[in-house]
Amino acid sequence: MGCELTQTVLHGYMDGELDAARAADFERHLISCADCVAILEANESVRSSIQRAGLYERAPRALRQKVQAQVSGVMPASVVPIRNPGAGRWLALAAAILLVVFLGWRLLPFPGSGETALASAIVDAHLRSLQPGHLEDVVSTDQHTVKPWFDGKLDFAPPVHDFVNEGFPLKGGRLDVVRGRTVAVLVYARRKHLVNVFVWPTTEADSEPLSGTQLGYHWIDWRKGGMEMCAVSDVNRDDLADLQRLLAQ
Repeated sequence: MGCELTQTVLHGYMDGELDAARAADFERHLISCADCVAILEANESVRSSIQRAGLYERAPRALRQKVQAQVSGVMPASVVPIRNPGAGRWLALAAAILLVVFLGWRLLPFPGSGETALASAIVDAHLRSLQPGHLEDVVSTDQHTVKPWFDGKLDFAPPVHDFVNEGFPLKGGRLDVVRGRTVAVLVYARRKHLVNVFVWPTTEADSEPLSGTQLGYHWIDWRKGGMEMCAVSDVNRDDLADLQRLLAQ
């Protein structure tokens, strides 16, 4: 018997319809619920498949005229009722196309918004971590303590380094969930500021840093050596870029 949250919460989480508190509760639930994780991954796979397929079909001219007429409330004189026996097949095809378009609109980000959606999820996770007791699962400035702590908790080994001599001392680490994926988080300090560095495996090629700002927080995302990393903080852009360069070495 599957998890009841699969039907009651999961789709709202995917569509970004949950408030921050309910989203955080569901992400904690994902850490221990294999059913919800499997279904979430399946839905993400469907989303990616539709995106790669690039499905598009132009509706027949007569159908476009009828839709336009219904929207305007006036049936133009140029529109002649369709008496072609094949019209039913065209209408069925058009309905299927409209369904695909609707599903694509529901499941896919708008062009160019993928990075923004990821950044929003990362910033949300960063803000949740700033609540008392949520920042670190393992508290240590020793990379040889933090790195082994992740063993057995993840199916990958995140790179862990301490940059105290460069002004970014390691504070600890934790597990988090971002868009249905369990990730490692390394926590660094920069003077009186905290920096969360989210880490997860990727099969995509290495990429140059991509940066932006969400809700007043700066973020930088990049891929290197089979890992994707995203650092977020309220430190200034230059400081965050300095840490990114250290991590990318």
